Amino acid sequence: MIVNFTESDKLRKKAHALIPGGCHTYAKGDDQYPTLSPSHVVRGQGAHVWDADGNEYIEYGNGNRAVTLGHAYGPVVKAVKAELARGANFTRPSVIEVEAAEKFMNVIGAGDMVKFSKDGSDATSAAVKLARAYTGRDLIAICGDQPFFSVDDWFIGSTAMYGGIPEVVRKLTVKFRYNDVESVKALIAEHPGQIAGFILEAERIDPPRDNFLLELQRLVRGAGALLIIDEMITGLRWHVKGAQHVHGLDPDLSTWGKALANGFSVSALSGRRDIMRVGDLDQTDHKRVFLMSTTHGGETHGLAAAIATLDVYHREPVVERLSQAGERLRVGFQQASAKHGLEKHVSAMGRACNLLFSTCDQDGKPSQAFRTLFLQETIKRGLIMPSMVVSYSHTDADIDQTIDAVDGAMEIYQRALNDGVEKYLVGRPSQPVYRTYNQSAPSSEQRV
Repeated sequence: MIVNFTESDKLRKKAHALIPGGCHTYAKGDDQYPTLSPSHVVRGQGAHVWDADGNEYIEYGNGNRAVTLGHAYGPVVKAVKAELARGANFTRPSVIEVEAAEKFMNVIGAGDMVKFSKDGSDATSAAVKLARAYTGRDLIAICGDQPFFSVDDWFIGSTAMYGGIPEVVRKLTVKFRYNDVESVKALIAEHPGQIAGFILEAERIDPPRDNFLLELQRLVRGAGALLIIDEMITGLRWHVKGAQHVHGLDPDLSTWGKALANGFSVSALSGRRDIMRVGDLDQTDHKRVFLMSTTHGGETHGLAAAIATLDVYHREPVVERLSQAGERLRVGFQQASAKHGLEKHVSAMGRACNLLFSTCDQDGKPSQAFRTLFLQETIKRGLIMPSMVVSYSHTDADIDQTIDAVDGAMEIYQRALNDGVEKYLVGRPSQPVYRTYNQSAPSSEQRV
């Protein structure tokens, strides 16, 4: 049972004194985890990580789904070390930029051209910019049921965390609903000839129903807009060629990252040649577009990691193993939930390769307090599990150990339903990332 977080607590204080939010990614922040939790990870190997106090955990989530092969995965580390010895960044492009583009097209094969950058927001924001330049329109339609597309204003302005974003920018983003064709039709009718592109993940938790994705594609094309598929999570997890391949889509643009380089910072925008060429040097049909031009976009070691990662996917059954391990975890999780009579309170959701879990209170309503309690109790039992997203390195033994730990955590969950969550939860509940004010601030109704 893990209870010692002495060094973590020291690091936590230092981090908050030096870094706004205490870390560089909101999803990794202290407000997302229990008070009793490791604040910082020291190292990882395969599916396991060790914190600043030396505690060992089986980790799920894997760097916000970026590490699909496993931490410090041998072939990827070897490729990165070899490339680093040749230099990381040059005045002219490196040969490896062409090699990586060829590898991407040979293995993933989405679209006709590809351009690399460092994070997913680079790619999705570039896709939005291209859609606007290509169509000459301003509005972007996003799937309002999906949680994240970019750190940039066009998306964040549509959330409850819109501080610092002008209202005029916020109005340029409109929303449709997943599996709701009528919401797409209504949006097109409300903004005729004004929407440049529709962006969404092909699938998140619920699969498409009633031919939704193909009908969306037809409606978008008919409206003269572009279809942008965000493959940050689904790419190299649903299928090597992404969820667009699974669902028979042919998007105009698609965006990739996370799994692309097994945790190294590489993202990609790919798409039809006539659209991608709007960011080219010799096109004369459109105004020039400043397309994903970043100092570090061609860093050699990141691209070496991408090539090595794609090689592993090409020769080994990575996607199949992610599905098998995830399904084993799902079955064990659901059995543990049923054992403690928690089927209406704790359940697994989504594809086996990308599982999430829900946590509900006595009334069956989603509860941050019960989520935090569940995280607290699984951490005590050697898991870091904000989701149940597996990697290629998760073994059957890891999954079985996880199910045992989940079973123990659910026993406490069941007691908390009877006795009150406050009796078992140490400290405050976690909070949603997208909130207009922090808890200590007065509510909007109190502000003048």
